[in-house]
Parts: sequence; C-alpha cells; structure tokens
Amino acid sequence: MGHPHKALRTATNSAVSAALLAGTVFALSPAAPAAADQPGVRFVDIHGDGGTVLKANVVTPADADGTRRYPVIVLPTSWATPQIQYLAQAAKLADSGYVVVSYNVRGFWQSGGNIEVAGPPDVADASKVIDWALAHTPADPSKIGMAGMSYGAGISLLAAAHDSRVKAVAALSGWADIPASIYGGRTEHLQAAALLGGTGYVTGSPSPELKQFMKDFLGGVDLAKEDEMIAWGRKRSPAAYVDRINRNGAAIMLGNAWGDTIFPPNQYAEFYERLTGPKRLEFRPGDHATAEMTGLLGLPNDTWTSARRWMDHYLKGDDNGVDREAPVRIKSRSEGGYESYPDWKSVGADTRKFELDGTKKIRANVDSGANGGVTVLSNTLDQFLKVPPMASIPLLPRWFAAVWQSERYDSEQHIRGTAKLHTTVTSTKESGTLVAYLYDVGPLGLGKLISNAPYTFHGQTPGRPFTVDMELYSTAYDVPAGHHLALVVDTVDPLYIEHNPSGAKLTFSSPADDPSYVSVPLREK
Repeated sequence: MGHPHKALRTATNSAVSAALLAGTVFALSPAAPAAADQPGVRFVDIHGDGGTVLKANVVTPADADGTRRYPVIVLPTSWATPQIQYLAQAAKLADSGYVVVSYNVRGFWQSGGNIEVAGPPDVADASKVIDWALAHTPADPSKIGMAGMSYGAGISLLAAAHDSRVKAVAALSGWADIPASIYGGRTEHLQAAALLGGTGYVTGSPSPELKQFMKDFLGGVDLAKEDEMIAWGRKRSPAAYVDRINRNGAAIMLGNAWGDTIFPPNQYAEFYERLTGPKRLEFRPGDHATAEMTGLLGLPNDTWTSARRWMDHYLKGDDNGVDREAPVRIKSRSEGGYESYPDWKSVGADTRKFELDGTKKIRANVDSGANGGVTVLSNTLDQFLKVPPMASIPLLPRWFAAVWQSERYDSEQHIRGTAKLHTTVTSTKESGTLVAYLYDVGPLGLGKLISNAPYTFHGQTPGRPFTVDMELYSTAYDVPAGHHLALVVDTVDPLYIEHNPSGAKLTFSSPADDPSYVSVPLREK
C-alpha cells in the first residue's frame, strides 16, 4: 500500500519534530528555576503501577499547618515534557488554597517504565498518585481534581472514567478519540504521528508495542491490521468510556484550539455532546497546546483562568457563576470576544449550501499547492499573526485540483462550526485519498485557509461512482465583505499519508438526483 516517496516524507517530518521539541523544551525552561525556588515546593518519588517510580513535585498552600485539609489537583505532564511543566500554575493554585501534585508520566524523562500511550498502566498510575497525595499531603479525599494539557488531558479524562474519586477535570488540548484524531477520514495524519513518535524517542522510552505501532502507522496502515490498530487506539480513548465518566459524575471542562493538528476539534465536540454531567466546552484560535502555553510561564492566560474557575466551583464550592454560564464558549480566529452557546449543536445550527456544479477530473499523486500547512507551526502563525496557509486560487493547476467558487458576499459572513462536503466520486483505482479545503478568497484571488480534512477510500470498483460525505475540521472564521468561498479538492498534502496508486484519476460529478454541495455553517452577527 505504501509509496517509496513516503519514507522520505517521514524522515523530513521527523526532523521537523525534533525542531519543535527543542522549541517546546526551551520555552518551558525559563519558568523552572524561579518556580523551583518557591517555598512549599517538594520534589518526590511516587511509586506508580507495578512499583514504577514516577518523578513528581508537590506544592502546598503556605498556610498549611496540619490542622486542615485542602482540595487537591493532580497534573500529569504532557507528552515529552519534564516534571517542571506546571510549576508556575501549581504555585498559583497553591496560593489560592490547593494542594497540587504534578508528576512525570511513565516512560518520559526521569520517570521509570515505558511509554504506554495512556494505556492501562498510565490510568493505574493516576490512581496511585491520588493514593500518595492522600497519604502524604493535607489533601481532602472528597475534593480531588485532575487537569493537564495534551497527554495529561487524555490521562485525566481516562482517570475520571476509572477512579470515582475524581470529582472535576480540566482537559486542555487533549483527545477523546485517538483513531478519529490521527486516523481521521481513514487517513494517517503523517506530521502529527511523526511529531509524537519523534519526541517520544528523544525524551523517553517507547514500549515495544508503541515502536511497532509507529512503524506500521508511518509506513501506511496495512488494511489487514486496520481493525487491530483502531482497537489499540480506542482502548486509550476517553470516548470509549463515556458511560463510566457519566456514571462517576465528574465535572468535565474541555478546552482546545480550532487549528489543533494533532487532536482536531471535531472529536472533542462529539465527546462533549455525549457527556451528561456538569460540562463545559471552549474553543480558541491556535494549534496544539498553543492556547495554554503562556500560562505555563505564569503569564495571564484565558484557558488556565477558565480551568481555575472550574476547579474553584466544583472542588472548593465557590459560587463564581461558572455553573450558570452558557457551557459552550468559542472565540473566532478572526477577531472579537467570546461567544456563548447553550450546546455544541447550536454553534452550527444555521447552514447555507453552495452547489458544486459540473464535472471535474483531476490526476492524483501531485500536490496542487493547496495544503494545510505544517503541524503546530502554521496555525500558530494564524493565531498570533492572522496568517493561515494560503494559495492563489486562480493559479491552482486544474489538472491536479478541482475548484468550485461561491458568489461574492456583500456582507461579512460568520462561519461557526463544521462545514460538510457531499459529492460523487469516480476513481480509476480501487483505493485513493482526497483532501478538501475551504478558502476565504479575496478580490485578487488569494485564498486563506478556513478548514480542511482528508478522506481515504478502499475497495471501490474502478469506474463506478460512489458517494463521499465528509466533515471538515470545525472552526470559527469571519469572511470579510467582498470576499467569496472556494472549495478545492486535491490528492496530496504533506500533513497526511496518501493512498493514490500511480496514475490514478478522480472525477467529481453532481448527478441531477443527488447534487453535490458544501454545507457551510453561518450565523448572523
């Protein structure tokens, strides 16, 4: 199933991974000495599942004198980050009356064991850390919370499913569904997987199981192993245990970025809708963990402020109003403040379609110039500089890209939620990959990427039309007056592994009895 050029792409992206890792570690380093010197900070060893030593630190309130107990927050570290990651936030939490225990998850840095990718040992470790906190700190056993970014977020959600003592969770830039995150659209998310795999090898000790998984995944999933791979991911997905989370009743706050190229927002929103207890969902501009990053340095940060309010109410009992606010809060990538909604469905309740008329034929195996950018980097530029990936729509080669354009809009259009593509495809081969992009196109034809998503098919009969229904990644974006939308579909994107056999061609059509269209969620300002 693989192509020879994929090995080169994998190697290239591994180099990108190493560079990104260096940036992450150096970004955290300045906070460490100052935080480590603060009174009340202890560095300890905690014995996790099977006796594995987990390196940890504990921060207690300054007035702790053994006469009272405090709510406790457990913070598992993110993937590939050292145990000092949360010290700045831990100090703030301790100042406001929390015991905070942060630990380096197994397999990374100085902690023992192997990287299990939020497997059963990691979930058991979380419970062991709670046991330790109750035995060795003035922690209140009835007021236990967990929080974290990325890897720490996923482990916190899994712990809430398996340990009923966890009463509140703040899961930031995490995942609910691993297969939907890195194998969404039945397509391997190459750069995301290479980033995780590369940083894991540099900063930790991958388990034999993880090594084999990464080898199989980055080489292009063998369909004979596809079910096994998906089962591996689901075992590590909070969405698989949502009934347990609901039964245990923990208050769950989820925060993520619109442009998260590792854990896209759709899977978080779908998980949120299935929760039945106290819950909150927040989406902001940025990429993976970038919305929370300044908070790790002790700087003002909306996401960490929101997480702290969540814990203050559900662990300390503060009447701060968080339980009476609309539970879904989003911020547009363009500008403006936060918008509130009663649920996720209301975000994209109003939609408009633009028809994808005519028949368009493209050749596979060539990047048309339309692509989703570089994982973490491109959407971070969009977050801070409003510079998303761009393409000149008139100059895209129609041999390799199918292009449809809407009418120009007289007024600003506010895209909120999930755009959906419905079309009919005919392939000359039984397998293939297509990538859809939605652009905001200005008067000069320059397109700014609004959203994208991949779609891979297998087992189709060459020459026989079949229907494709796919969701693009959810977003909030404002299209200026005088601009229009463009949908572009091609077959190659550096973000993903493509499965187009050599010489493949795709035809997109719009049958009279089943017209092709893009459904765009638009709301009135």
